[in-house]
Amino acid sequence: MTDVISNPILPGFNPDPSICRVGDDYYIATSTFEWYPGVQIHHSRDLKNWRLVARPLNRPDLLDMTGEPDSCGVWAPCLTYNEGLFYLVYTDVKRFDGNYKDTHNYVTTCATIDGDWSSPVYMNSSGFDPSLFHDDDGRKWYVNMVWDHRRPGPTFFKGIDLQEYCPEQKKLMGPVHSIFPGSDLSFTEGPHLYKRNGYYYLITAEGGTGYNHAVTMARSKSLTGPYELHPIKHIITAKDTPDNKIQRAGHGDFVETQSGEVYHVHLCSRPLSLWGGKAARSPMGRETAIQKMEWREDDWLWPIDGDCIPKAEIAIADLPPEMPSKAYARHDFDETALPDEFQWLRVPDPSVFMSLTDRAGFLRLYGRESIGSWYKQALIARRQQAFCFTASTQVEFEPEHFQQMGGLVCYYNTHKFHYLYISRDETLGKVLNVMSCVGDQSWMLTFGLEQGIKLPDNVPVYLRAAVDFDKLQFSWSLDGTDWHLFPVTQDYSLLSDEAGKGEGANFTGAFVGMCCQDVAGTGLHADFDFFEYIEW
Repeated sequence: MTDVISNPILPGFNPDPSICRVGDDYYIATSTFEWYPGVQIHHSRDLKNWRLVARPLNRPDLLDMTGEPDSCGVWAPCLTYNEGLFYLVYTDVKRFDGNYKDTHNYVTTCATIDGDWSSPVYMNSSGFDPSLFHDDDGRKWYVNMVWDHRRPGPTFFKGIDLQEYCPEQKKLMGPVHSIFPGSDLSFTEGPHLYKRNGYYYLITAEGGTGYNHAVTMARSKSLTGPYELHPIKHIITAKDTPDNKIQRAGHGDFVETQSGEVYHVHLCSRPLSLWGGKAARSPMGRETAIQKMEWREDDWLWPIDGDCIPKAEIAIADLPPEMPSKAYARHDFDETALPDEFQWLRVPDPSVFMSLTDRAGFLRLYGRESIGSWYKQALIARRQQAFCFTASTQVEFEPEHFQQMGGLVCYYNTHKFHYLYISRDETLGKVLNVMSCVGDQSWMLTFGLEQGIKLPDNVPVYLRAAVDFDKLQFSWSLDGTDWHLFPVTQDYSLLSDEAGKGEGANFTGAFVGMCCQDVAGTGLHADFDFFEYIEW
């Protein structure tokens, strides 16, 4: 249907949306965690069709995640616009497990969304998911949750604090105000402040990032509170509707259109079991959806039909329609810049492991540390954005021993992946095999075959991954026409938030891409001629 917006509007791993409007232009910033460059910003003029326009945290002074564990890195950015400047507030998380979370918060600014953002200003490290509120008197207020390491379980979340920010002095100043303890759902985080008709409105994310997630609303006549809860407390949630196709709905932000319509963006997930697969797992991780809202006479923001359950389809906004951006299925690496779809892990400078110029027309990856490394990984990948897709590449790689590997990987994080790789066996010579890690507490590898499939030397190899909901079938070819199925089908649902350690332990999504390892440290390279991703 053309008269609806289909959710999610940003499919694939795009969580924690923050939205702002500048004239006729709408921008959404989302979290990127350990993937570099940090923060994805998409643009639209109709709230339906979105295009990636910037990844602003793209140099070492803004972001360096070297050595950070899985699901750390950039959490929950807040994007705002005030008096000719974009403001981006973000958290760089250095530690996740245990009582402590080392969460360093920064603000950077830029006059244009795709320009060079300013050197970051350090704010504090008291919690994560901060935002910046621009009051109508010109003052700016920093809003953040507080992490209390002394307390067990959900009471780690101590509530929401408020402090003034001085852009001239580039620092926080004045007293810290504790303005909101949260509702009984707890896990209160992701705050955003707004002002309308004499009220200050506070939006928070609650209930954790799993299936009890929710958007909670409160308001006060005073900036510093006390804040009263919305009559229904949670204005968007699927926590009581396990059969709803949009699940894990929460952590969001709202915007008013030029004509006064109100739309609320929020994170969500689509478990395979509700869309055609068998497992109640979400390989695409947490995505971004949008819901229609309205202000009522009671000065509360309500879902348009009074129902807090997130919808898979909503009515289009009263905005001029925009043509969808063209998606490129195949990249032949003929340019000197990496295509926009691709990202890498943690390090600011990808030239330490990749080149598009050392061999024209190829992506060259120099083998670095293991696929489990938090430091130097030669891995280039793109998001999965549909339940069913095929990804393929051609690689030239001549390993000299078993510690050198290269190929095609379906990757969630360092301990959840399926990897179709080329290496060398002492008996068979050059071989093809599948290496998997399923994310359990052992983090041990399993292999599809005991020795692998023998390959001829000095011949390029085509590799393909076909994903059908929760099934992954690898295949290979020597000519790109005659394909051979790898004899073991993989459980693709293992590449999800919910698999392995379970809900609340990881927060990203599945990627597919190319990688190369040389754990002997000699830096042997693999050359990739193309990469193709086709949804079906």
